[in-house]
Amino acid sequence: MELTMNTRREIIKKMAPEYQKATKKEKRKILNELVHLTGYTRTYASWLLSHHGRKVYLTGQDGKKYRIIGSITKVKRNRKKIYDEEVLSSLKKIWLIFDCPCGKRLAPSLPWMIEKLEKHEELVLSQEARRKLLAISTATIDRLLQKEKRKFTPISRSYTKPGTLLKHQIPVRTFADWDEKRPGFCEIDLVAHDGGNPSGDFCQTLDVTDVLTGWTETQAVKNKAQKWVFEALAQIRARLPFPLLGIDSDNGGEFINNQLIRYCQKEQITFTRSRPSKKNDNCYVEQKNWTVVRKTVGYCRYETEDELLLLNQLYSLLRLYTNFFQPVTKLVFKERVNSKVKKHYDEAKTPLMRVLDASSIDNSLKQSLKDQYEELNPAELKRQIVKIQNQLIEMVTLKNDSIPYPKEVNLV
Repeated sequence: MELTMNTRREIIKKMAPEYQKATKKEKRKILNELVHLTGYTRTYASWLLSHHGRKVYLTGQDGKKYRIIGSITKVKRNRKKIYDEEVLSSLKKIWLIFDCPCGKRLAPSLPWMIEKLEKHEELVLSQEARRKLLAISTATIDRLLQKEKRKFTPISRSYTKPGTLLKHQIPVRTFADWDEKRPGFCEIDLVAHDGGNPSGDFCQTLDVTDVLTGWTETQAVKNKAQKWVFEALAQIRARLPFPLLGIDSDNGGEFINNQLIRYCQKEQITFTRSRPSKKNDNCYVEQKNWTVVRKTVGYCRYETEDELLLLNQLYSLLRLYTNFFQPVTKLVFKERVNSKVKKHYDEAKTPLMRVLDASSIDNSLKQSLKDQYEELNPAELKRQIVKIQNQLIEMVTLKNDSIPYPKEVNLV
């Protein structure tokens, strides 16, 4: 039997005072009951319960009736601050040193980050501040650092030209080609440093990203000629902490060429390519094009030998900083809840941690990586990276009046 409007009003009148004083969990129960009784949508039912009793009716001197609605604001609780200035300043320092990660990446990594910085005397904490930092949640981190964000604006450009008919000799990547549960299967791409002017020669960065571990290597080349790209790929292969088992590229001519095909066949490296115009096929390396390359060197035009040399000096530091000290999350699965898709991620880990977790990596190599990790100081790496970034900016300033580059934050 359908309820009359008067009956619904009586139900709301009875439930509203209890709802307005209830906790979030109790409100959910009251709301469920009201929706079941009246058939209202949850949004409308919640609005009715929240606003009930907040309207005042007055009769003016002219005899007319007026309805006055007061401003509905939350009452400030005036609770004592849990995270004081010492905690906030320490959190900001850690956040800056580790390249401004989000709360979901930062929170699970704080224990080893604090330990590492204290070991190298980059951070001094009281016992109380350390306890609070180790207990802080991801949402609280994002809230406390909200004013420190809003400093990076992503821009995207692409100058990949289609390859030759050789691409028909290179299969499109399928699930059967790759074993993504083993490190060594990498996506590769080029990032152009043209400064908004695609004419002439300018530097490119070869970006190589391992799918399983997220281990990323970068190498700058003077242009996208096949010769330089091939040499850079060989140098990166020698630096990888695991054998290169497969590469997957886009359809650009810098990758789709006889030299690289013969090299992969000789070295027994699986060579696949993405589908034309499907950038998400190479989603892992496309992500690193921004988070590793663009965030570090910006969108300036680099074309001289000195700039190329500085870029590679920067990348030699950046590979250590990124792979040893930058935690990343990986998508585990997605589920559809009504009209929304909810994504579930694993706990944030650095590429080094994922390499150490891989069973196919030799134990002696793992120990070598651990020893290297113990010697590295992330704060000093960050300072050296910022120093070279400033040198690059000075070089570009001599050529241009304006710089399309995100301003770097200096560390204390």
